Amino acid sequence: MTPILAAIACLLAVTLGYGGLCAISPFGDCRKCRGMGHALKTDRKGRTKRGKDCRRCRATGKRIRVGRWLYNRWARIYRAGTAD
Repeated sequence: MTPILAAIACLLAVTLGYGGLCAISPFGDCRKCRGMGHALKTDRKGRTKRGKDCRRCRATGKRIRVGRWLYNRWARIYRAGTAD
């Protein structure tokens, strides 16, 4: 197998794998709060406490994946263009 074919096969496998992941699980953990929905902070004694709610995920801990967001955008534009 030539290096070009190996690179194409690898890229195709990664793309199909990510597409399958977006189809099965459209929401992933928020990267800022790591899926907790809030920040962690420590008090003066060093104990961890609950911090402010995460603004990115609005305290849910989940965000829509980029691939799913792109698919939703494409589907919305396609439906609007084919509607009578």
